[in-house]
Amino acid sequence: MNFDPRLYLCTDRGLLAGRGLVEALEAAVAGGVTLVQLREKEAPTRQFYEIGREVRAATTRLGVPLIVNDRADIALAIGADGLHVGQSDLPVAQARRIMGAGAIIGCSAKTVEQAGEAVAAGADYIGTGPVFTTDTKLDAGNAVGLARLAEVAAAVDVPVVGIGGIDQANAAQVLRAGAAGASVISAILGAEDIEQAARAVREAVEDGLRARTD
Repeated sequence: MNFDPRLYLCTDRGLLAGRGLVEALEAAVAGGVTLVQLREKEAPTRQFYEIGREVRAATTRLGVPLIVNDRADIALAIGADGLHVGQSDLPVAQARRIMGAGAIIGCSAKTVEQAGEAVAAGADYIGTGPVFTTDTKLDAGNAVGLARLAEVAAAVDVPVVGIGGIDQANAAQVLRAGAAGASVISAILGAEDIEQAARAVREAVEDGLRARTD
């Protein structure tokens, strides 16, 4: 499935106010989301697996890749397209060995050094952030800013996705800084109209991409 990180949605069922996750993903993809990461930090393994099966079926039907956060076992069990790991998770080289040559492997990196090590170990893309202050991911740490994002994007030859605090108002800045995409959670899933929110962020992303070529 085509890897397009322009609008990268990470899931958070806590933002859905009782709405179903599959329903939310359908609306988000209709609005322009190009990639989904299933993130379930609190769910027990069996529940994560069952959620994952439903989400995998939905993303296949919708034609967007599915990345699983952290859990290689879940990613393999549901047939996900890839795995995203952080600095304290499974090393990239081991993630690649487990997931196989055809999987999409992403890695979070706050610095040029971390990003370079991840790419050398086999990462297909880098997630850098938090670019802006975020309340969604409480362990994200201090914002690294657009300048750091630009440094990382210039230093590696794989796509870099900006993560953290990104919404319609600042997404264009992320792309102008050199990122290949923007990762969004609450600005889409916390909105009353998920499809419209996704469309607004996607338009901002496209504005940022156009600004780089003008």
